[in-house]
Amino acid sequence: MSATPDTLLTDDLLERIRERAAAYDRDNAFFDDDLADLQGAGYLTALVPEELGGLGWGFEEAVRAQMRLAGAAPSTALAVNMHLVWTGVAKILRDRGDDGLEFVLRESAAGEIFGFGISEAGNDLMLFGSRTNADPQPGGGYRYTGRKIFTSLSPAWTRLGTMGLDSVSPDAPKIVYGFIDREDPDIRILDDWDTMGMRASQSRTTVLDGAFAASDRIVRRLDAGPNSDPFIFGIFAAFELLLASVYAGIGARALELAVTAAHRRTSLKNDGRTLAEDPDIRWRIADAALAQDGIEPQLLAIARDLDGLADHGRFWFAKLAGVKVRATETAKHVVDQAVRVSGGSTYFAGSELGRLYRDVLAGIFHPSDDESAHSTVATAWLGPLDG
Repeated sequence: MSATPDTLLTDDLLERIRERAAAYDRDNAFFDDDLADLQGAGYLTALVPEELGGLGWGFEEAVRAQMRLAGAAPSTALAVNMHLVWTGVAKILRDRGDDGLEFVLRESAAGEIFGFGISEAGNDLMLFGSRTNADPQPGGGYRYTGRKIFTSLSPAWTRLGTMGLDSVSPDAPKIVYGFIDREDPDIRILDDWDTMGMRASQSRTTVLDGAFAASDRIVRRLDAGPNSDPFIFGIFAAFELLLASVYAGIGARALELAVTAAHRRTSLKNDGRTLAEDPDIRWRIADAALAQDGIEPQLLAIARDLDGLADHGRFWFAKLAGVKVRATETAKHVVDQAVRVSGGSTYFAGSELGRLYRDVLAGIFHPSDDESAHSTVATAWLGPLDG
């Protein structure tokens, strides 16, 4: 490998990114300068093999890197995640002998940025159903009509991976996955992102009014409903693992800020000594540290298994959903403890820890949510429900 997470995401680079985060959040602005720096460093090619022009990282390196980046700017890390998910899917398939998404890797190396246009309002089937129409066209292409929400990187993506339901072909219904270009005149991006957290991600709504994916950009036609296609596994694995990494990074940064605050704040009640000597504060920080300490080893272990083509059989989806839920719930707990340690200053606009408190809440909305994860784990251990 030409670079490691530590040598590519240097302390100086991360500090520049951290310094910008508050203004991006305040102004509800996209992280243009962060993206330029990360592109210049080759970060968006992290999961692209070296022989195709990338850094040649595995998921273990990507997990470490995303934790570091999220500790500096969670919104930046979350949005970049969506590009890394698609390159990650392409890598997972390629590692297993399927080069069907090699164009994603090659185009990423050439500077294209991939958006993740999958989520839809009211679609709790996620990958197994769609409210978007996928209309077959002569020559094997498809036109997509529907609305995609939470499309991170909206100001910057140049390729959008999306899906819709083909309900008219003789073998319908089929979920059709394809990639469309930003230049397509039948794409509209709404300026509707004004949220309490993860503001710089600019995950705007994307309206598809017949956007076209050519036949060579149609990558899967799958039966509606759950299935075991490696493509679905690739999306689930890359999404859950990289997402969990972002929230683990938030937790790690919150713990650092809590420790700093405990050493800075003093107490008249305890003769002016710092809160680092207060038994209650020490307990809170220890409680946060105990929780945070268990997440990174889990993430790295699963990443190594993914890189090493480990066979977890029916337990793969349970492991991936589980680590996502544990990472996000742990991060929420650690941030909450850090806020309690740091005091009322975190309630003011501009506080980094206050921003993390808002950002970390987004973790409960990303799939797999708590209910879905429990269902996935129950199915792995008990089998599917009858009927």
